Amino acid sequence: MFGKKKEDAATTNKEEQIAAFPLKPFSRKGSHVASKPPTSTSDQTIAPRRVPDIAGVSPRRMERPMGGGDGDGKSLVVGRDIRLSGEITACDKLVVEGHIEVGLQGARVIEVSQTGYFKGKADVEEAYISGNFEGELIARDRLVVRSGGRISGTIRYGRIVIESGGEISGDMQTLDGTEPPRKTPDSDAGA
Repeated sequence: MFGKKKEDAATTNKEEQIAAFPLKPFSRKGSHVASKPPTSTSDQTIAPRRVPDIAGVSPRRMERPMGGGDGDGKSLVVGRDIRLSGEITACDKLVVEGHIEVGLQGARVIEVSQTGYFKGKADVEEAYISGNFEGELIARDRLVVRSGGRISGTIRYGRIVIESGGEISGDMQTLDGTEPPRKTPDSDAGA
């Protein structure tokens, strides 16, 4: 009868020894501490990246939700350190952050950012200029020259907004209905 209790006590001591963490070797001071159990790095959650706030630069925004089927997918963004020259004929919206020397026709919107430089001819519905534009610009509906924006050359517009600090030089005239209607690739196909 006493034998069973001794056996139970012996098995309990073995279980306690197995459950205890191994001790670290003695340190310089002569003490020792139980080692920590290993931690898994895969259980850690990763925080989403935050877009930095830069003074004077407006954040990019999506014009339409991802996967939208509204047919507004003909956009071109020319990045900061990109140089482009040639002709752009099938673009609804052009955003210029780099250096571009082109002819632009059939576009709805052009946006020249603070770091952007556009040289050439553009015939659009709306133009938003925050950087430099040199050449011929026809903005049939609205032309907005933001603070720091500079336009030089031949400028035609329906309506104009010039923010404080915006500059325009050259031949400027309003469109009064005497301009011929703009030809688009779609109008040529129907004729």
